[in-house]
Amino acid sequence: MPARKPSMTVPYRCTECGWTTLKWVGRCGECQQWGTVVEAAEQTGITRAVAAVAPGASRAARPITAIDTQDAPRRTSGVGEFDRVLGGGVVPGAAILLSGEPGVGKSTLLLEVAAQSARAGRRVLYASAEESTAQVRLRAERTGALHDELYLAAETDLATILGHIDDVQPELLIVDSVQTVSSALSDGAAGQPSQVREVASTLIRVAKERSLPVIIVGHVTKDGSIAGPRILEHLVDVVCQFEGDRQTSLRFVRALKNRFGPTDEVGCFDMTGAGIAEVPDPSALFLGHGDPVPGTCVTIALEGRRALPVEVQALTIDTTAPNPRRVVNGVDSARVAMVLAVLERRAHVKVSDKDVYVSTVGGVRLVEPAADLAIAIAVANAVRDHTISHRTVAIGELTLTGEIRPVTQSAQRAGEASRLGYHTVLDASSRSIDRALRDLQTRRRADPRDAPDF
Repeated sequence: MPARKPSMTVPYRCTECGWTTLKWVGRCGECQQWGTVVEAAEQTGITRAVAAVAPGASRAARPITAIDTQDAPRRTSGVGEFDRVLGGGVVPGAAILLSGEPGVGKSTLLLEVAAQSARAGRRVLYASAEESTAQVRLRAERTGALHDELYLAAETDLATILGHIDDVQPELLIVDSVQTVSSALSDGAAGQPSQVREVASTLIRVAKERSLPVIIVGHVTKDGSIAGPRILEHLVDVVCQFEGDRQTSLRFVRALKNRFGPTDEVGCFDMTGAGIAEVPDPSALFLGHGDPVPGTCVTIALEGRRALPVEVQALTIDTTAPNPRRVVNGVDSARVAMVLAVLERRAHVKVSDKDVYVSTVGGVRLVEPAADLAIAIAVANAVRDHTISHRTVAIGELTLTGEIRPVTQSAQRAGEASRLGYHTVLDASSRSIDRALRDLQTRRRADPRDAPDF
């Protein structure tokens, strides 16, 4: 007697994230949403229609050594800093996800990329699901991004966008944004995980089939992560994050994932009234101008592969308050508190009776330990009313024992300092913060030109 086949049970599926279960539950076990688990049809008419389509002609597998990379040359986007992050340009068929906080300038950056690509003779389709074509046109007029090869479409339906791709035949597709486009093949409203997954996977499939590079804008949540299902980051080839404080004009683009290049490159931009401008050499943005004053010191920070000089400024004021103020901007308050403790205990620089203010120039944020030595020297000079040479930089991590430890990529930092004209580099060779401060005092006495106040 033949074995009895198990009965097929129609599962239940979450309309938010696609999670399935054999029995109904009120709360999804994956995304924890209430009331989103519904009975899934065994096979919808759309699914049957897709399954009935005969597969296309298959391609024979070839040895990897026989693959010619000349078939997929990189194309410049026309924006050098963006190309830098991508690894040298846009790869045909690449799916690029650009995320960032609202108002940081994602649409402005991509409109500039679209305009530069159009000026290079490549047809671009910019599909905006968040703005009307008139609104995009107004921004293009303000930023000088008008060109006949730049096509606009204000659509929220994925099928309509695919129709525009057939009509325009672009060489670059920009979709702004994936959370505001919906597909009829998926349940739920635009922005829900199932919709985001369906829209992204369809756009990526079209990109691969046509060797059409597509740049997709993604929103971020309150904690800074990309909104939507995690699979979105796995589907795309490149994940870029657009960062910047809206109180300043400086913007950074970082590659969090890149299948075609490094992930430690950073692109620098400046938001202006006329749009977004590249900053190939951002050194001047993070340095003060004028003669040296007490309480300043320059360090070399790393932003990806870039070594940037950043000026640290400190100000101290005598106080009789039982709890002196510690105000910081652009640096980690916990590290500043540690540096102050080390200064007082190991270098005999009394700061317990003073309000201390520490800040960076240009709105840049220093989070790496390599800035410890510069912070310590700036505070010590503020207390003693000393200046140091404008040709001196400090690079080193400070320990609780007062020891100065070497930092990562110190040779690259020192090389950048030398290229920018800094003659003296204070680093781990000074051994301790006490010795470093004494060496500075010795240099001031030996070369009065380095310290006009002595």
